[in-house]
Amino acid sequence: MALIFIYNADSGTINTILDVGHKFISPKTYPCSLCALTYDTFTENKTWKSFRKQSTMDMIFYHKDEFESIYPNIKFTYPVILRQNDLNFTEILSHKDLNSIRDVNVLIEKLFNHL
Repeated sequence: MALIFIYNADSGTINTILDVGHKFISPKTYPCSLCALTYDTFTENKTWKSFRKQSTMDMIFYHKDEFESIYPNIKFTYPVILRQNDLNFTEILSHKDLNSIRDVNVLIEKLFNHL
């Protein structure tokens, strides 16, 4: 079993630069609430990084283009957090759930509650 985190952003250097610029210039209109919770403008959020490193749960992180290239027939609205058992995915936190969370500590608490 693993937790799958799918960001509402595409991979690649140019996309990363555009995302950082968007977060810096207009953070309220940034389309990935999961990115905003787990990353500061330039680096991974310290609280999140500590949680991630101390967790015993397997965590896999994808940008949406990476996930869709591996699983082209599985559709979700991003960002999303899933639980994966073999090839079965269960939605743990939907994009609506993630969009309502304003603090990384609340995200961590919700993950604990689902596990």
